[in-house]
Amino acid sequence: MTDTRRSKKTEVPVNWFAEIRSLAMLVLAVLAFHSLIAKPFYIPSISMMPNLMVGDRLIVSKYPYGWNWSSVSFHLLSPFEGRLWPKTPEYGDIVILTRPDNDVDYIKRVVALPGDRIAVKNGQIILNGKAIPQRVQPAMTIPVDANSPCSTWDFPGLRYRTASGKMVCELPILRETLPNGVSYNIIEQTDQPLDHMDETVIPADHIWVMGDNRDKSADSRAELSNRGLGGAIPLSNVGGRAEFSTFSVDGSATWNPMTWFSSFRGDRAWLSLRPEKSAESAK
Repeated sequence: MTDTRRSKKTEVPVNWFAEIRSLAMLVLAVLAFHSLIAKPFYIPSISMMPNLMVGDRLIVSKYPYGWNWSSVSFHLLSPFEGRLWPKTPEYGDIVILTRPDNDVDYIKRVVALPGDRIAVKNGQIILNGKAIPQRVQPAMTIPVDANSPCSTWDFPGLRYRTASGKMVCELPILRETLPNGVSYNIIEQTDQPLDHMDETVIPADHIWVMGDNRDKSADSRAELSNRGLGGAIPLSNVGGRAEFSTFSVDGSATWNPMTWFSSFRGDRAWLSLRPEKSAESAK
């Protein structure tokens, strides 16, 4: 009996307070990193094609423009004006922002800054009275997949089958260059209402943003009632800057783990999302 009792290990009670405290500290650390440093972001729509595609995963940095209510992950804070260590975005930056009337995240490109005058004529930006250059580029051919179906609604007449039997989408590309020399590709297919906009002045502490897929972007040009952003965006609604992609998937993955690997788009991983500056800046 004595030996049996001695062989039994003394049971130590679980310190549930310490366990819960450790878990809470871990959650707070992750939340702080997401809110102050960087967080992942998923591209859900075609509004930023050809530069961002549905299925792309990005890293968004939180500190380039200072911190505000929209910087906090999951938008745990109620909207309020003001920023800590504020800084104004640059032309061409791709930013994460929230709509003025709710906390839904959008991703768009900055095309006008505080004090600028902006108009749109026949799909071309007129910034401070000068047309932003748009140069025709060779068409971009992308594979058709579940995340990029190239539907006739979104891209009429642009989907076709190659001689090898592969379905592809041929996108018309223009190269747009902003006043600071930042250059990037856009898609401008058809004439539609958002291609025409009277001049407006960007208020202080606001920016004007547009999607790179100009015919399929609900941005500053579109009213809130049409799922747009309803005009210039307060800088307190800008929550971060897109830095680089980590990976991208084509939407073909199923429960089978083997499809997880085959669904990766290898050519879209680890791409910088900071805009290029052309040698020739607009004057």
